[in-house]
Amino acid sequence: MTISLIAVAMLSLSVLRLVLQPQRRGSRWLLVATLAAAALLELGDLCAVTGTDSGGSCRHSVLFIEAVTPALWLLLSLSYGREGGVKGVGRGGWLLFAVSGLLLLVPVVLTPQELFYAPDFPAERILFLTDRGYLFYVAILVFLVAALMNFESTLLHASPDALWRVKLDIVALGSMLAVLVFYYSNALLQRTLNMELVPLRALLFMLGAGLVLYSRAERRGAVKIRVSQRILLRSAALAAVVGYLVLLGALGEGLRYFGDQFPRVLTMALGFISGMLLLLVLLSNRLKREVKVFFHKNFYQSKYDYRTQWLAITERLATAGSGENLLKRILSAYCEIFGVRGAAIYLHQEECGWFCATGILDLEGAEESLADNNPLLAYLRGKRWVFYSGDDNPEILAANRSFIDRHRISFVIPLFEGEALIGFIALGERMVPDERYRYEDFDLMKAIGRQVSISIQQQRLSEQLTQARAMEAAGSLATFVIHDLKNLTSTVSLIVDNAGDHIDNPDFQRDMLESLGRTSQKMQDLIGRLSNLEEMEYYRLRPVDLLALVERSASLLQAPIAIRGDRHTAMADEEELQKVLLNLFLNGIEASERGAQITAEVGHDGAPYIKVIDRGCGMSPRFIRSELFTPFRSTKLKGLGIGMYQCRQIVAAHGGRLEVSSVEGVGTEFTVWLPPLELDAAGVMVHAA
Repeated sequence: MTISLIAVAMLSLSVLRLVLQPQRRGSRWLLVATLAAAALLELGDLCAVTGTDSGGSCRHSVLFIEAVTPALWLLLSLSYGREGGVKGVGRGGWLLFAVSGLLLLVPVVLTPQELFYAPDFPAERILFLTDRGYLFYVAILVFLVAALMNFESTLLHASPDALWRVKLDIVALGSMLAVLVFYYSNALLQRTLNMELVPLRALLFMLGAGLVLYSRAERRGAVKIRVSQRILLRSAALAAVVGYLVLLGALGEGLRYFGDQFPRVLTMALGFISGMLLLLVLLSNRLKREVKVFFHKNFYQSKYDYRTQWLAITERLATAGSGENLLKRILSAYCEIFGVRGAAIYLHQEECGWFCATGILDLEGAEESLADNNPLLAYLRGKRWVFYSGDDNPEILAANRSFIDRHRISFVIPLFEGEALIGFIALGERMVPDERYRYEDFDLMKAIGRQVSISIQQQRLSEQLTQARAMEAAGSLATFVIHDLKNLTSTVSLIVDNAGDHIDNPDFQRDMLESLGRTSQKMQDLIGRLSNLEEMEYYRLRPVDLLALVERSASLLQAPIAIRGDRHTAMADEEELQKVLLNLFLNGIEASERGAQITAEVGHDGAPYIKVIDRGCGMSPRFIRSELFTPFRSTKLKGLGIGMYQCRQIVAAHGGRLEVSSVEGVGTEFTVWLPPLELDAAGVMVHAA
C-alpha cells in the first residue's frame, strides 16, 4: 500500500513538472496523459486491493483506464523523441492507434463481472478471466508489446545528439511499459490477473517517474594479435548483458530452492531494477569513455583506430550539406572522438577583425568574441599546435580566465588556411576528468582540424560561387530591363514624331502629357531596379566636409539623429557617399524602437571616419558573417537584399572599408573608414589611396 501511494505521488509530481514545462509540444501532452493514466491505474487498483471498493466502482473505473492505456502508450511510442512528433506518425501508426481505441467499447458494453471473477478477493488477490476477459487483456498485452517495440526502435535509430537528450525518458518509459507487459502476460499464460504483482508495478512506476523528473532537472611496433577496439567495446556490452542474465538465473534458482522463504515480488523487482540499471549503463557516454580509456591503457599501443576515425570524419564532412549542419557535424565529431561534453567553433570575421562563435554544441553561453590580439590567438599562430588548459601558460590563462573557467574549456584547436589563422575549435569539459591526453590525442585533433579547415574553405567557395551566379542572373535580368527601356524610348520617339502634326490639337496635348507621364514613371522604375545591381566604375572625387555631409543627409530624414564630432575632409563622391549614410541611417531606425535616437559621429583616428550607432535589436555573429553583406538576401519583407552589399562596394571603391560591431539586444555600430588626405609639395590636398 505504501509503495503504491509513493508511486502515485511521484507520478503526480512528474505530471505537474511536465505541465509547468515552458515548451509547447504535442508529445509532451501525450506524456502527461500517459503518466496521469498510470497514476489513476495505481489508485484504482489500490482501492480494490485494500477492500474499500464496496460497490465495485473502483474496479469499473480501472477498466476504463486499462482500456485507454494501450492507445496512449502506442501514440506516445510512435511520436516521442521522433522527428515531427505526433505530426510525423504515419498511416500505419494511426491505424494501429484507432484499432487500440476500440478497447474503450469493452467497459462501456460489459461489466467487470462479465470479464473476470474473484471468489476469494481480496484475501486471494487473483482475478480469473472469462473468455471475454481473456480476449480483452490479451489485446491489451499485444498493443503494449507493439508500443515497447516502438520505443526500442527509437533508441536504435536515434542520433548521438538526440540519444543524449531522450535516453533517460526512454529508459523510464520503457521500464514502466515492460512491467505492464509482464503484469498482463499472466492473462495470456494463466488466464488470470495476479494483483500480488501490483507492488512490483508500483515500484517500477515510482522509479520511472523519478527518472522523468531527473531528466527534466538535467536538461543538460612488434607483431601482436590485435583485436578491433570496436569489437572489444561490443564484447564489453555483451558481457554486461550476460551478467544481467546470470543474475536473473540466480534469482530463479533462489525461488526454486528456497520456495516461499524467498520473496517472489522482491525477486521480480530486482530483475526489473537491474535491467533498468543495465540499460542506463549501456547508454552512458561517460562509462563508454572510461571503458575506452581502460582498454587503451591495458591492451593497446595506439589509443585510436585511425583508419576508422578518418573514414568516419570524412563521411561526416562530405555529407553535411548546409554550412550550419557542417559546423554541427564537426563539433559532434570532436566531442565523440575526444570524450568532451561540448564544443564551439570560432571563425575570423573580416568585417570587424574579431573571432566570433559561429557554431555551438552543448556549450551554453559560449558566444564571446575574441580580439585579434588575444594571447591565446598569438599562441595558436606561433606554435601552430593545440592549446591545453592544463598546461602552464600563465599569460594565456590570465587573459582568458573567464572564458576558460566559465565554459570549462579543455582544448583549443587552431584552424589554418595556408599561413592564416581562420578560426579555432574550443572543446569543453572532459567526460573522464582523470583521463590523460598526450601527443597522440593532440596530433589527431590537429589532423582533423586540417580536414575541417579544407571543408570550411570549400563551403565558403561554394557560397561565393552561388553569389557569382546570382550576379550573373542579375546581369541577365538587366538585359531584359534594357530591352523594355528601348521599347519605352521608341514610344517617346513616336509621340515626338506625331507632335509636329498635332501639337495644336488640345486632345492630342492632353493624351501626350498623360502618355509621357506614364512612360517617364515606367522608365524611372526600371532604372531604379537596374541601378542597384550595377557597381560604380567611375566616381567624381573631390574634397568633402564629412560633418556637413552627415548633417545634410540627416536633414533628409524625419528622425531623431544626434550628430557629434569635428570637421574632417576626405576625397569622395558626395552623392555616392550620401547613399551609404542614408542606408545606414534607415537601417538603424528600422532596427530601433519607435522614436529611439540614432547617433552619427565624425572623427579622425589615423584616417577620417563616420560612425553610425544605434541601440536596436543588434545582429548575431553568424548573421554578420553569412547574411549581412550577401547580395539578394534580406530579412525585410519588401527588401531586395542589396543595400549593405552596395554600401560596402561604394566604400571599397573609394579605397576605404566598412566595419561593423554588433551585440544582439544591445545595438549596432557601423564605421565607414575613408583614406586619409595628403598634401603635395604645393600644399594641395591629394588622395592618399
